[in-house]
Amino acid sequence: MSSLSRELVFLILQFLDEEKFKETVHKLEQESGFFFNMKYFEDQVQGGEWEEVERYLSGFTKVDDNRYSMKIFFEIRKQKYLEALDKQDRAKAVDILVKDLKVFSSFNEELYKEITQLLTLENFRENEQLSKYGDTKSARNIMLLELKKLIEANPLFRDKLAFPSLKASRLRTLINQSLNWQHQLCKNPRPNPDIKTLFIDHTCGPPNGARAPPPANNPLVGGIPKQGAFPLGTHSPFQPAPPSASSLAGWMANPNPPAPHAPVANGPAALTAPPNSAALLKRPRTPPSTTPTVDYQSADSEHLMKRARPGVQSVDEVKTVFVPGGTSHPQNNVSPDDLPKSVARSLNQGSCVMSMDFHPIQQSVLLVGTNVGDIGIWEVGSREKLAQRTFKVWDITAASMPMQAALVKDPAVSVNRTVWNPDGTLLGVAFSKHIVHIYAYNGGSDLRQHLEIDAHVGGVNDLAFSHPNKQLCVITCGDDKTIKVWDAATGRKQYTFEGHEAPVYSVCPHHKESIQFIFSTAIDGKIKAWLYDLLGSRVDYDAPGHWCTTMAYSADGTRLFSCGTSKDGESYLVEWNESEGAIKRTYSGFRKRSAGVVQFDTTRNRFLAAGDEFLIKFWDMDNTNLLTTIDAEGGLPASPRLRFNKDGSLLAVTTSDNGIKILANRDGMQMLRALEARAYDTNRVPPEPAVSKPPVGNALGVVSTPGGGGGERPNSSSMAGSVMDGPTLNMGGSRVRPRERVGNDHSGMEGGRTPETKPRIPDEIPDRSKSWKLTEITEQNQCRTIRLPDSLPPNKVARLIYTNAGVALLALASNAVHKLWKWQRNERNINGKATASVSPQLWQPASGILMTNDISETNPEDAVPCIALSKNDSYVMSASGGKVSLFNMMTFKVMTTFMPPPPAATFLAFHPQDNNIIAIGMEDSTIQIYNVRVDEVKSKLKGHQKRITGLAFSNTLNVLVSSGADAQLCMWGTDGWEKRKSKFVQVQPGGRSPSMGDTRVQFHNDQVRLLVVHESQLAVYEAAKLDRLRQWVPQNPFPAAISNATYSCDSQLIYAGFVDGSVGVFDAESLRPRCRLAPSVHIPPGVSGSTVYPLVIAAHPAEPNQFALGLSDGGVQVIEPLESEGKWGTGPPADNGTASGVPSGPASGNQGSDQTPR
Repeated sequence: MSSLSRELVFLILQFLDEEKFKETVHKLEQESGFFFNMKYFEDQVQGGEWEEVERYLSGFTKVDDNRYSMKIFFEIRKQKYLEALDKQDRAKAVDILVKDLKVFSSFNEELYKEITQLLTLENFRENEQLSKYGDTKSARNIMLLELKKLIEANPLFRDKLAFPSLKASRLRTLINQSLNWQHQLCKNPRPNPDIKTLFIDHTCGPPNGARAPPPANNPLVGGIPKQGAFPLGTHSPFQPAPPSASSLAGWMANPNPPAPHAPVANGPAALTAPPNSAALLKRPRTPPSTTPTVDYQSADSEHLMKRARPGVQSVDEVKTVFVPGGTSHPQNNVSPDDLPKSVARSLNQGSCVMSMDFHPIQQSVLLVGTNVGDIGIWEVGSREKLAQRTFKVWDITAASMPMQAALVKDPAVSVNRTVWNPDGTLLGVAFSKHIVHIYAYNGGSDLRQHLEIDAHVGGVNDLAFSHPNKQLCVITCGDDKTIKVWDAATGRKQYTFEGHEAPVYSVCPHHKESIQFIFSTAIDGKIKAWLYDLLGSRVDYDAPGHWCTTMAYSADGTRLFSCGTSKDGESYLVEWNESEGAIKRTYSGFRKRSAGVVQFDTTRNRFLAAGDEFLIKFWDMDNTNLLTTIDAEGGLPASPRLRFNKDGSLLAVTTSDNGIKILANRDGMQMLRALEARAYDTNRVPPEPAVSKPPVGNALGVVSTPGGGGGERPNSSSMAGSVMDGPTLNMGGSRVRPRERVGNDHSGMEGGRTPETKPRIPDEIPDRSKSWKLTEITEQNQCRTIRLPDSLPPNKVARLIYTNAGVALLALASNAVHKLWKWQRNERNINGKATASVSPQLWQPASGILMTNDISETNPEDAVPCIALSKNDSYVMSASGGKVSLFNMMTFKVMTTFMPPPPAATFLAFHPQDNNIIAIGMEDSTIQIYNVRVDEVKSKLKGHQKRITGLAFSNTLNVLVSSGADAQLCMWGTDGWEKRKSKFVQVQPGGRSPSMGDTRVQFHNDQVRLLVVHESQLAVYEAAKLDRLRQWVPQNPFPAAISNATYSCDSQLIYAGFVDGSVGVFDAESLRPRCRLAPSVHIPPGVSGSTVYPLVIAAHPAEPNQFALGLSDGGVQVIEPLESEGKWGTGPPADNGTASGVPSGPASGNQGSDQTPR
């Protein structure tokens, strides 16, 4: 059948479906064999319509066509047989056994005998392989999952699982076009022709009433068309290329459409394009005519009329750039000038960098792995190394003997691959010996051990994250010639793919709509592709160079590239035609003999980059010639490694002196300058203190669970053989079972954090609960504490902040005077950071002036003071009831004042991306978005009912969250400053009312969770929805009201002050107290905590265990744990997500209401 006749069948199928000829539709599908309707097939299977199931299948395959077909029919007939046995209908079961299952005995006699023996059992579930057989419905659903995988893998179903992309009523549209064409060609066209039949060509009668001549042809039956029309013969420009035997299109493209023949958007029906794409845009010229067109009951008639008119261009035509010899791609507006070419940063890693990856969200955070097994996380904007980990085996008792032997023989270990998961909450490290480490990351220095997997015998050569079945998985490959898939939450092995004959060098997981698959390359140059079904490789390609090759898709997932080097040093960068397994284009510009394996990356769906010849080389994806080269100011190795960040504004490249250069384009430069100006030291850490590591569970114990659950390949000697071994009796008890949800599933945990320890058995929990005790500190010698020297008159400390560099403390007293304490570098304090071990200086400039806020016509003691420090610590903005003052931090001089009262400013916050934009909370309940540079209020936000008491920006969510003395939270979009949501703070029954008093807000480091502080409670919210996740209310041992609270710099702790003088250290995840500091620790002897207590509390920006207190007697105290302890107590045991008896879910009552609580 010709290609156009085949397309005509699809048009008829669409027409029949739209006209509700359901039985006829499926009959034509089956008889033509052009489209396998998976939805219809599923309905028939779930309904147990076995005869119709086999009849429908017979249009596409027969039992003995191939092993996939045999397995499909066997699974269907086996299910029918088991259902008869389950109903105790022995006669029907025998009939199925003899008529339907007997055919399989010639392929597997033993299997047939075992099936027959089921007749002798009272209940076939007594058979071990069928012990987990459930009810009929669940068994059919399990079988259906297996059938879908088999059908998708069966080559006979290739190109038959997806319906072509057609506009609605396409056949009517074509008929309407034909009638319009015929009418325009009439010699004497009538204004309103009366068309009564489609059986003959339309023609308007001559003016004198004579009959028109009979039609000369009928295009649908192959007659000769009129001149200018498209012939339906073999020379039509619509002929597709013949499918390749090795085509990928049949196994990874075209998942089931949501409806049988639903109209979908224009686009190619498969991965291939017509050989002459430009022909698709050609249209026959329309003869000049002013006559009206004919309408034949079509929704598209007006659209078609426009297209039929001369000189009128169709509004839905897409301008496309066609590349000779390849598939066309929409034109990308990115220019070569947008490539990152300027050296913006130089980082010294200290050892040879083997792998790099930018954080997917925080695009200036770079993950690095080295040849000595170290990993590091850099904030390239501030040039700070946020975290560093050296290689060590976390649990040597769980390591396999081959791994232990390898480490004993040669303890040297290198990092082969480092990579972030898609949301940046996990990172994976593949090492040169056996092991994979998975860390949990929550920003800053918060890097925690999550999983240790003894993954492969020999080196683990590559690692990637993927989401098959909507579950985060880790994919690894190694020297043992296998690819393995692991559950990212538990470390349990799910699949092992075998088939390579050489060590596997790289993996590239991807998906086409709902079809998930993995490309893998081996060092013998073989490329294979795998579905998550253990049915073997779907393709077997040869990579150019036949040695080390990596593969990558463009950012939009539409184009596939590979780059590799042969053993002789020949390097190849190519684009692949996935559908045909052929190379589409080969890029030129490599030196003849590369010194190492060339690495590459893609960016912006437009450019390729590779490191070669001591240079970075760039190509336009649509041009095989070299676009440009740069040397990054020299110092690159022969084959430098490189990596783009997500938006392509930064490019990291390795240097020959064990460093990294960060190249940037204009946008990247702006981003780095903003980061440098902000100096976000909340993401910076000094050399790690010697703190004890939390206990790490034996991840390998989970992986090596006996029985090989999950995706393990079953024993070939059992009846549960794989497809490769023929049909199986197994109903899915061990091969197809629901995935277990272990602990807090990664997708459902707060902030994406996953557990660090393996689950405890239930009878261990009571012992832990009984043994845990809150750490009590009652004496100053139980911690490090220092009261800062002060020669100025004492006034209660109203506001207190560390400088961003962590070298000074700035306090604002109730009399509107600022005090600045600076720590000096000396032998006792080498880095000059704030510490409780060394006393700082109360600093003043040579002029002796004080930084004093404007207090004209106001009493500062009655005012609500506010303060904000610029990101580079160069100036401070402050107010104490009068004008807002801008001070120079070096000279203490007033640079400017603005915003005279009334109303007075009550809270200040700098915009995180622009130092010139300030959010100012006002006494009259408004928020003013003020531009300092132009001295102009850009927006005025209204939503609160009382004064503003807190403001916090989130870069990730692009929102500003405000809190007020009305106990209300409001969320505003920072793009247009529109109000998105608001909620009132709620309290547990019996607790203090939050309707009075200040409410403060602060974002967690993940920029998603929000700490809300009120005298009546501590609470953590999911900011995007303003849903409360956790709440703690004052109770023993902290019965007093809360005066102030803040996150630690790593957001793992919360420090809270209380009006009885005590201080609490809480676990930020559970809001459970870890440590209590009695008033005697920081209040002078003889003074009661009821009269002196911490009014404000500040956390050091880089030392997570250091905080400072601003006291009501005017004193400032810096407190740290003893060096021997290194931390504040230990966290309490988990209690199913509750915090001190308070549910972790949303509060009851009207928490979600925007109405004021009564």
